[in-house]
Amino acid sequence: ELYKTISRVAPTDATVLIEGETGTGKEMIARMIHNHSRRAGAAFQPVDCASIAPSLLESELFGAAKGAYTGADRDRTGVFESAHHGTVFLVEIGEVDLGFQTKLLRFLQERTVRPLGSSRTHEVDVRVISATNREISKMVEEKRFREDLYYRLNAIPLRLPPLRERAGDIPLLAHYFLKKYNERYALASKLTGSGVDAVHGDTMPGNLRQLEHMMG
Repeated sequence: ELYKTISRVAPTDATVLIEGETGTGKEMIARMIHNHSRRAGAAFQPVDCASIAPSLLESELFGAAKGAYTGADRDRTGVFESAHHGTVFLVEIGEVDLGFQTKLLRFLQERTVRPLGSSRTHEVDVRVISATNREISKMVEEKRFREDLYYRLNAIPLRLPPLRERAGDIPLLAHYFLKKYNERYALASKLTGSGVDAVHGDTMPGNLRQLEHMMG
């Protein structure tokens, strides 16, 4: 059902919000949407909102003019502008603070960027896909996430179930990862029946990342 939705959504420019636990493959899905869209020939730019300080996120996405802050010795192009005609993937969108959410909402409405410290705006054509391992709807209820931004980002919601909810996929994925690492290290390791049972019996709290680590 997820793949059917992706096939319908990919050719459009609709914003997509991918929800799922850490390690369920959210970036893989985002890249799949991009690669099957009319933007496939342009850039796919992931931005990890959780790893960038709130004070730096604005310049990262919108860019900055020379002299906008200490150390800004030249104009800097932001991710939105550098991904023109492509896709920007906002990882862990739930970590963005309320102050910056307003600026992000304005961008989604107007599709223009104004670099930090500049008075000029630029029109930008990008598709925005977001991902989170948090319950954004609950954050909206708690006034920790803007409701209007949530509805802008959540035009097409996609939920990636954890591996424990799709246990039938585990053996197939285990063999896939084993094949990947056999080819990488020129090995011929095999997964025995008992090995499959052991992997299948794990609740996999780390999801795909844990499974790949086990096979690697």
